[in-house]
Amino acid sequence: MTHPDLPEPEDGPPPAEDLGPCPICGRPMPKGTAVDRHHWVPRKHKGREWSWLHRICHKKLHSLYDEQTLAAHLNSPEVLLRQEEIRRFVKWVRKQPPEKTGRHRPPRNRPG
Repeated sequence: MTHPDLPEPEDGPPPAEDLGPCPICGRPMPKGTAVDRHHWVPRKHKGREWSWLHRICHKKLHSLYDEQTLAAHLNSPEVLLRQEEIRRFVKWVRKQPPEKTGRHRPPRNRPG
């Protein structure tokens, strides 16, 4: 669910409506704090389009890729899902409960 024309919402929990499937893993997104906003092009690169993602999916993106790489090359779910690391993660995370938030260590070989 992308909202390019709406003003930036205040930081805080997502709305209490059905958020639909996560654009990364496809699992349903529960109401509450297990979801984050993700700007497809980071805000510091003038990005405005964003979607709700599971927090664990959002953390995974930022643990693998720096903002420059996300802005220049990986700025849509379709492009991200072509990445081998993301495909492996999605295969694993689909077996987890939607409420799982998880933790990710930054890898040693992260670009940027």
